[in-house]
Amino acid sequence: MTPTDGPIARTGGPAAGAEDPAGPAAADRPLGGRKLWVPQMGHGASVAFAAAFRSAGIDAEVCPSSDARTLELGSRLTSGEECLPARVTLGGFLKVTEQPGFDPDRTAFFMPSADGPCRFGQYAPYIGHVLRDLGLGQVSVFAPSSRDGYGAMGIETTSLMRTALRGLVAADLLRKMLHRTRPYELQKGETDAAYSRAVAAVERVLEQRGVPVDAQLAQLEAALTAARDDLRAVEVSRSERRVFIGVVGEIFCRLATFANESTIRRIEELGGECVLAPIVEWVWYTNLEHQKRLRQQGRRFSKAMLTAKISDFIQRRDEHRLARVFEADLRGTEEPPIRKVLELSQPYLPHAGSLGEMTLSVGKAVYHYHQGCDAVVDISPFSCMNGIVTEAVYPRVSADLDEMPIRNFYFDGTRANLARDLGVLMELARSYQARKKIRRVIPDPLPRGRTTPGAGSRGVQAIED
Repeated sequence: MTPTDGPIARTGGPAAGAEDPAGPAAADRPLGGRKLWVPQMGHGASVAFAAAFRSAGIDAEVCPSSDARTLELGSRLTSGEECLPARVTLGGFLKVTEQPGFDPDRTAFFMPSADGPCRFGQYAPYIGHVLRDLGLGQVSVFAPSSRDGYGAMGIETTSLMRTALRGLVAADLLRKMLHRTRPYELQKGETDAAYSRAVAAVERVLEQRGVPVDAQLAQLEAALTAARDDLRAVEVSRSERRVFIGVVGEIFCRLATFANESTIRRIEELGGECVLAPIVEWVWYTNLEHQKRLRQQGRRFSKAMLTAKISDFIQRRDEHRLARVFEADLRGTEEPPIRKVLELSQPYLPHAGSLGEMTLSVGKAVYHYHQGCDAVVDISPFSCMNGIVTEAVYPRVSADLDEMPIRNFYFDGTRANLARDLGVLMELARSYQARKKIRRVIPDPLPRGRTTPGAGSRGVQAIED
């Protein structure tokens, strides 16, 4: 099996241009009138992405939350050699097929693709193969590729991509606030409740159709400002000193709490505070890689290159405007430019030859040292090449960073000793915290006192992020 290599790959459904089984009238609508299911990869990000699709007239919904049934379904229909994200993603889609009223002729699964060393590029064709074997070949697998920075979505591309990017940025910022606040909360569950309200508010802004881009950005900024105030209103301990842990690794496993067995929440319970690599890090990386490929093709001075640079500029401008809302709250956890991450990785895994999360994780580990972290956790699926390669170079990285603890954690759905291993890491982090040379920047205490209604903050179930 080989990775998809076109800007749009559709497997398991009708060929491009063919009559859609949902009928001639449906074929004139985006995705032929099908409902598009978005996989869970970080709760806020998935909700925002589905909302962006709805803003483009596509009926989109997030797949059911992952659980034991998800893993059972995904494992039953794989060989056992596939990584955990492949099994969880497939299992999530198969849970959709079990829902009452499921109609394969009116269903599509969103499964983006990518080039590089990861088997991620094989997910879409493999999922299509499994669906056909199950007699569900009518289901469409919608798979845009990172080859062009996911720029050829083909459905109101410009507005959809811009709305989706804004949603991912907002989700990353809210997740940062969640991880910045939750370890210090005095009333358990209050931060989760405020975060849930914030995600719902962002979703309501993003899903609106026909909103001008400037008006949408202003509405999103207002929603994030209200969410910030709500999260600031959470009562916290100001005197507690915690170890500061940077979290990097394979994008799905580090973001999907089911896949990593809630590693961040466990670290918090052991006295830590985490800063997690954001999902938009991958967007900036694929933008840069797209421009690199254009230069390699001799298209440095081309319309395609101009379009790529303008798109990147606009996306970053949107990000900076939204990030300003949380500037005071998240001081000391700012994200570096992607070029800086690759520069820091250069002595260990030069990005010209090392692709994907491996070079990003190593560069980010170095950045976390300069950020004042006490340890770095690298989360990967068992047998993942990205994790194996980074584990090979981390001893050298650690030696160059005053022996800062860096530990790889692998997940395959059966990990038994996570609590023990995290306990060991936390002891190493505390020891390093006492002797480290670079101290973290901690924001000044922010105004407290509830400024927005706090209904629903008690007894809220723990959320995905």
